[in-house]
Amino acid sequence: MKMMRQSPARSLTVFARLGFAAGGLVYLLIGVVAIDAALNGGRPSDNQGVMGTVADAPGGRLLLLLCALGFAGYAFWRLTEAALDPEHRGQSMKGKFERAGYALSGIIHIGLAAAAVRLATRNTPSPNGAPGDEAVQDWSAWLMEQPAGPVLLGLAALVLFATAAAQAIKAYKARFDELASDVPAPDKVRLLGRVGYAARALVFALMAWFLLNVVIHHNPEEAGGLGAALRHLRAQDHGPLLLLAVATGLALFGVFSLVEARYRHLRVDTPRI
Repeated sequence: MKMMRQSPARSLTVFARLGFAAGGLVYLLIGVVAIDAALNGGRPSDNQGVMGTVADAPGGRLLLLLCALGFAGYAFWRLTEAALDPEHRGQSMKGKFERAGYALSGIIHIGLAAAAVRLATRNTPSPNGAPGDEAVQDWSAWLMEQPAGPVLLGLAALVLFATAAAQAIKAYKARFDELASDVPAPDKVRLLGRVGYAARALVFALMAWFLLNVVIHHNPEEAGGLGAALRHLRAQDHGPLLLLAVATGLALFGVFSLVEARYRHLRVDTPRI
């Protein structure tokens, strides 16, 4: 009976690791495409764009379905952390904020799982570029038409700013204690995580700024996701160099996520009936 009670949690950790690997692959591809855009021109891509590229490759649809399974397992793990607190984050303000972040991450990865399934099963060619930007603009436009829509968009911008700050703090501290319980992460792994989290912090801050501009200017077309953030960087002075630096950081975050898929300590508590 004990083995039977433990097996669901063990299965969830397997799916969570597959989720880390799937996310790592996506970020690695986003970084590689953006590096190419910085060096040779072209259009940076986002999550859905690179998944569409994977779907059109030989064997890509099967790989996407595995990614969808991983994203779904990762989402369930994050939602379990938010609801059951298996890592004992506690009821402090910091603990509540972390658990709220886990819940948001779970919801986002449910969306990624759905997008991966949709791209893997569609019969038409997959979209290129950054289709996520259009989706962000669509729901921003819908929210702006609702009575409390601008307030909700403003709150979403604040959440993204807070997420960017959390990513920046993680890049600065570079502890990554979750990779090992008894010894610190190797310096090379810490470097991967530090550069990767710093790049994500900048991208999340830009996405938050886009949403804030939607509220200020009442223009949903100013909303944008990851692809818009990368294009914004390239449009600045010394833009290709700036885009190259951030793209490299995103690619390194993908490698870091692949390391997490293998070595991260996971704990999943499932309800016992």
